[in-house]
Amino acid sequence: MTPGIFLLLALAGGFGAVVRFIVDGLIRDHLKTSFQWATTIINVSGSLVLGLLTGVVFVHLVPTDLSYIIGTGFLGGYTTFSTASYETVQLIKQGRHGASFISGVVMLVLSVAAAAIGLWVGAAL
Repeated sequence: MTPGIFLLLALAGGFGAVVRFIVDGLIRDHLKTSFQWATTIINVSGSLVLGLLTGVVFVHLVPTDLSYIIGTGFLGGYTTFSTASYETVQLIKQGRHGASFISGVVMLVLSVAAAAIGLWVGAAL
């Protein structure tokens, strides 16, 4: 990897974090609910794009260096496992054990399924 890749990766990570912040705010403004839809939508969509990216890299349609920038950089900044974990712990602290279980399972299952679908589609291109 060239030094320029590290700079682009860092910039992409910052950009991904800003996009996450904006998308999170838009979703929370439109979906007034106690369930963490914003974090779920962000993580599932990021997993889908990462799966797609991995698929197109696998069949050599996209250079590996670009996958570092987009996958590790942008999507690493965009997705947020730590926020999902924090929100699930907050549900536990509120005594909402069923909601916390559903939150954790829904996030995991949907994210893995989205990544698998993205990988399948990307590899089929």
